[in-house]
Amino acid sequence: MGKVAVMGLLERHGPDKTSRVRTKVIGDRKRKTLAPEVRQNVAGGSEVFTDALKSYDDLQKDYIHQVIDHAEEYVRGQVHTNGIENFWSLLKRAIRGTYVSVEPFHLFRYLDEESFRYNTRKQHDGIRFQQVARGITGKRLTYAELTGKTATTPA
Repeated sequence: MGKVAVMGLLERHGPDKTSRVRTKVIGDRKRKTLAPEVRQNVAGGSEVFTDALKSYDDLQKDYIHQVIDHAEEYVRGQVHTNGIENFWSLLKRAIRGTYVSVEPFHLFRYLDEESFRYNTRKQHDGIRFQQVARGITGKRLTYAELTGKTATTPA
């Protein structure tokens, strides 16, 4: 089975002093795909820490971009990708241990769920449940939409 490209952005120590993550299924790992996503989600002039993937090379134009090359080191002071690596570890554990098999067609849903869990991890379960309930009220997901099949009418 082929792999699906996914990107994640982690904001360290956000307004509530908690790190938050955003994830997205993307077409590939090329610069023309990644750079616009970063620019759309990260304010210009921000500090951006990435691994040594060449697709990130032009980020220094708009950001304070620092690279950590995992072939040489994993941490250099505050420059590291440990937070997002932790998120990926949690996602992989959920997929392997809880969901067992995830179809690429549904991957964005699993990313959204795991991002929500991560971003609300310090909230009391009652508050978290209320957020979920508010988010689904008045919405309907049909079986045909869920499976990607169109509804057929009997002849």
